[in-house]
Amino acid sequence: MSEGLRIVDLRLDVEATGNDIVDQVTISIAKGKVLALVGESGSGKTTVGLAVLGHTRRGVSINCGQVYCGDTEILSLTESDQRKARGHLVSYVPQDPSSSLNPALRIGLQLREVLEAHNFGSSDEARKSRIREMMEEVLLPTDDDYLRRYPHQLSGGQQQRVGLAMAFACRPSVIVLDEPTTGLDVSTQAHVLATIRQMTSKHGVAALYITHDLAVVADIADEVAVLYAGRVVEQGVVKDIFTNPAHPYTRHLVAAAPDISGKKEVVGLSGRAPSPGKRPVGCAFASRCELATPECQDSFPKEVAMSASHHVRCIKVGQVAPVLLASKGASNVRDQGSPVLEIKGVDAGYSGVTVVHDVSLTIRKGECLALVGESGSGKTTVSRAIGGLHREWTGTMVFNNVELQRIARQRSPENRRGIQYVFQNPYGSLNPRRTVGDSISRPLAIIGTDKSEASKAVLDVLEKVNLPGSYANKYPDQLSGGERQRVAIARALVSKPDVLVCDEVTSALDVLVQAAIVDLLSDLRKNLGLAMLFVTHNLPLVRSIADEVAVMSEGRIVEFGPAESVIGDPQQAYTKSLIMATPSIERSMR
Repeated sequence: MSEGLRIVDLRLDVEATGNDIVDQVTISIAKGKVLALVGESGSGKTTVGLAVLGHTRRGVSINCGQVYCGDTEILSLTESDQRKARGHLVSYVPQDPSSSLNPALRIGLQLREVLEAHNFGSSDEARKSRIREMMEEVLLPTDDDYLRRYPHQLSGGQQQRVGLAMAFACRPSVIVLDEPTTGLDVSTQAHVLATIRQMTSKHGVAALYITHDLAVVADIADEVAVLYAGRVVEQGVVKDIFTNPAHPYTRHLVAAAPDISGKKEVVGLSGRAPSPGKRPVGCAFASRCELATPECQDSFPKEVAMSASHHVRCIKVGQVAPVLLASKGASNVRDQGSPVLEIKGVDAGYSGVTVVHDVSLTIRKGECLALVGESGSGKTTVSRAIGGLHREWTGTMVFNNVELQRIARQRSPENRRGIQYVFQNPYGSLNPRRTVGDSISRPLAIIGTDKSEASKAVLDVLEKVNLPGSYANKYPDQLSGGERQRVAIARALVSKPDVLVCDEVTSALDVLVQAAIVDLLSDLRKNLGLAMLFVTHNLPLVRSIADEVAVMSEGRIVEFGPAESVIGDPQQAYTKSLIMATPSIERSMR
């Protein structure tokens, strides 16, 4: 095998304690191939990805191991040589495209800087030619007007493709892609994935693709490595991992992944992976495994070969039942009583420019209505208007038979309490200076709840979102992305709302946490009669959680109906194109 990337027995520790974050990680990727690294939030995926560049986060150190990019061992290089290797030998594409580009520099200048930093190209003319070639490769315009744009003048998908152009600029041997399509709508994601596939194959680049989206893995990867509590527990070609998972954890991952075909229920998994310093001597998954016996706790399992291309670390190999595609249950039956929220003829815009046109929706008690569409279709504008966070709208909104004022400050305390909003970005929605407990109890303080009652309510709601009570004393920077999102949901739930507006709340979550959140929201709907507006671009998830779907395009609702009908038998060409652009595990396996 012509190896582009080889990681051998890699271990990284927390400097202060010596506890391992990842250990015994050994991975090989051939030139022109893509290996997907999957696992829960906090499993160590990004830590491994950064180590490939010889980089660690603050407070983390590389204990041992080797990372070979071609014939070059990265970890043994001096710091200045590692800096030269980054971008030239090995490149990195981060999750958030907007934070990876300098907002003060035009994109053409940023692309030129990459080439100049690595002395790529013999002259200015050669570099200009390379910049245009790079833009063509990522399917972006090559004219001077476009290259003079600033990052904020591009869409999220265009920003991500500029990031890919920068990563491939000096034709590296290895590229690390850290969740590069999270937050992108399905159409834009399809373009970015096609670009990655084409570039890695065309230039013989070994790609390490870090993700929690298993449908994307099925679509783009050649092989998969499954990481749990910092160790690779299973590795193999994509078809083996999805059709014949050998490790109990992999089986749960596959079962938790929603699929656009809608042929199986999304099944979650209780409990959490042990964090560094709390990991057992034996199998770290034993505490959550239905097959665990005392011998599982004696030592970390040795690698077992299922075939030449499929390896697993589990002493229960052969006892793991195949993944069953259980028939999807009937859609949740909504209460046919009076609506909780009615929106009639709403137009909305920015600075006098109308971007949402004549939107009318009704959400009933216990019902989940999904609002789907591409980026820029107007989904978030509608949801923010409902939450009282967007003031420039006209039309009528009626909540519990009371007409809503335009912005939240003008609404009554009861109306503000009754409609709660959960934001997409878990990193930006929590105050870094407040503890988790303070953030969650803030809505209660505003409506005048007694402190002792508020403390009890915080502990109760943390339990509801599957977080221990001790998290009330933690700060946001001590939590993973998935944990932060659960805290944000807890903050929205603590005041016992009637309507929950969820704006892309699962886009940053791994499949098991996503399944747990979906289970939680379904239980809340069932037990409390909570009504939900679920804004998302994740069409497979819509089929699992929503009763009805409204499809938005260019500010208008172009298709509306029961989730099964809209996703299973779309009538509009736009809806059909969205569904065809959505990665599907079942379709990829065929």
